[in-house]
Amino acid sequence: MQQFKKVAFYTLGCKLNFSETSTISRLFENAGFAKVDFEETPDILVINTCSVTENADKKCKQLVRRAKKINPEVYVAIIGCYAQLKPTEIAQIPGVSLVLGANEKFNIVEHLEAVENEKQNENEETEAVVKFEHIKQTTSFIPSHSMGDRTRSFLKVQDGCDYFCTFCTIPLARGKSRNASIAETVLEAQKIADTKIKEVVLTGVNIGDFGQGEGENFFELVKALDQINGIDRYRISSIEPNLLSDEIIQFTLEDSKRFVPHFHIPLQSGSNRLLKAMRRKYLRELYVERVHHIKKLRPDCAIGVDVIVGFPGETDEEFLETVDFLKDLDVSYLHVFTYSERANTTAVKLGEPVPNQIRAQRSKQLHILSDKKKRAFYESQVGSKRTVLFEAEEDEGIMYGFTENYVKVKTAFNPDLVNQMQTVQLTEIDRDGVLKCEFI
Repeated sequence: MQQFKKVAFYTLGCKLNFSETSTISRLFENAGFAKVDFEETPDILVINTCSVTENADKKCKQLVRRAKKINPEVYVAIIGCYAQLKPTEIAQIPGVSLVLGANEKFNIVEHLEAVENEKQNENEETEAVVKFEHIKQTTSFIPSHSMGDRTRSFLKVQDGCDYFCTFCTIPLARGKSRNASIAETVLEAQKIADTKIKEVVLTGVNIGDFGQGEGENFFELVKALDQINGIDRYRISSIEPNLLSDEIIQFTLEDSKRFVPHFHIPLQSGSNRLLKAMRRKYLRELYVERVHHIKKLRPDCAIGVDVIVGFPGETDEEFLETVDFLKDLDVSYLHVFTYSERANTTAVKLGEPVPNQIRAQRSKQLHILSDKKKRAFYESQVGSKRTVLFEAEEDEGIMYGFTENYVKVKTAFNPDLVNQMQTVQLTEIDRDGVLKCEFI
């Protein structure tokens, strides 16, 4: 008889983590566990962690404390990037019972069964169990996709990264770049196509590196996925500018039946000196070329940008260089990350630390710029006809959805519209910055 009956999950971080959490939750359900919400007194809680920023680490500790308040007897298992990077440290957090590294997380049900058997044999509480291997031992690729949690599904097409940017711990947490074959990835996508999900977001650590230049590549994958019936939309979650080729841009914006006009392209800095210090694979000139090519083909295409502020040695002049670069660039919104020191990265040795107060000021300045960019993009879409996929959440009688080019739209809640594609005309921007619409 299972010691644990109810299991809850909490995911920190990226879309890739969401896809993996969903896949792991299905492993539990197949093993006879009942999936419940975090607040529903679960017997076991699985926290899938991120370690991109220091805040993600702190959030993990807060979640353990919160879980113990809900159920003092809850069995807490920690997986994900933070678990791979600092397993021993996590094991010392009061309330943590199990820590699994990158190679072990998809075998979590088996690990729990082993722990249960050991407890029955020993008949006493033991300290946290830690199972992990050096990241160089992590070479397998486990296909994953999210299901049942959202209107859209996150499809994991790639894992790991070979780039080793100086600020990033992801290669240390997830290992080398790897993926399944195109044929295997298509089979995983077909599982989603067989459901009622309308939109798929392609996710990974460095998805443009699919195939690693050995026979298959990301462009070939995109073309293969585009042939699958049953999926209305694909979004590319994030792709490096040096891997976003002209042929990918051309195909997704002009030839594809299902890929939407929306790219998220990391920039990180508008200063070439800082891009080199970050060990990025491009300079700002290439970034400009990519944006201009996209906008030439589809002026209505949404373009999101990742930017880091406060990188070691970033001067006031270099920060303003980034600000001016972004002001002149025809992009739609920014994701602003405040640099935080990470163990075992080389960035901490590259320059004088930027004071935290200045990092916060720079972050605030770019958030303001992002709001202006987003507002201008939304204004350019007023009066246009779009297709909106409406989501299930109701907020005081209002429901929301997104157009193919990632404009957020609102209308009065109607359960018949949930998970439905609707053709609308965008009419005006509401005071909360969302587009109102009229149905066509």
